[in-house]
Amino acid sequence: MSLFKSPEEDIVSRSRIYAIIIQELFITRNSLEVIIDLFYFSIINIVAFGFVSVFLTSRTNPIVAHYLLTGMILWEIIRVTQYSISVGALWNIWSRNLSNMFVAPLTLKEYMVAAMISGGIKSVLILIAISLIAKFMFSFDIFALGMLNLFFYFINLTIFAWTAGIIILGLIFRFGTRIQALAWGLIFLFQPLTAVFFPVKILPDVFQKIAYFLPPTYIFEAARINLTNPTTQTEHISIAFLQNIIYLLVSLLFFNYMFTKSRKTGQFAKNEG
Repeated sequence: MSLFKSPEEDIVSRSRIYAIIIQELFITRNSLEVIIDLFYFSIINIVAFGFVSVFLTSRTNPIVAHYLLTGMILWEIIRVTQYSISVGALWNIWSRNLSNMFVAPLTLKEYMVAAMISGGIKSVLILIAISLIAKFMFSFDIFALGMLNLFFYFINLTIFAWTAGIIILGLIFRFGTRIQALAWGLIFLFQPLTAVFFPVKILPDVFQKIAYFLPPTYIFEAARINLTNPTTQTEHISIAFLQNIIYLLVSLLFFNYMFTKSRKTGQFAKNEG
């Protein structure tokens, strides 16, 4: 099985994609662990950072305090989307259902598309929820950055999350559930490297160079500019989008390679053992 198929196999079924999305909905609705990991932590994080921003507002420049809330709200797009892709597959592994899914006429491409859409839906719902909390509890309106700006930010951060989720999923398929902690832990490596809560110039020189190879860096920098200037930061958004497309394509090639190796070595079947 491969992401790259013959023309006959390459036909994508919307009904099968919809079925996987519905399955994701049932897992999310009926799993306390998923509810806590997604909704509970998102709400707790925004409340905690909200009170810190209130404290900082009374002690320093309010704009600096708003860096925290801006970063946290946008960061949740990455966290939730990546979690949905990586951990969603783990639920099927834990329940020994992953192989059964591919016995049916479900292609790997359909499965991946459904996982990506599901992650995007969840991040939209959580983004709205925490944005409303920030607005009514802490008088911070993320939508003041501009709806067009937020649209571009959401697209870029979602694509980056897809890339991270696909890479992590490839590693899990190849090396098994012994590295499953990467599904919810690895993404936080990028939180300091992409300067989520502070300007990039705060980082040491070597980390600044790394930061500018990561698409979210440009998005968080642009969002901080928008706190005082709502003008669309076209250059930042364009660089981020170009990097995202390159990294996404690389991640798909990587996943295809890891998935093929997993099947050849028998690891794919062992994952449910």
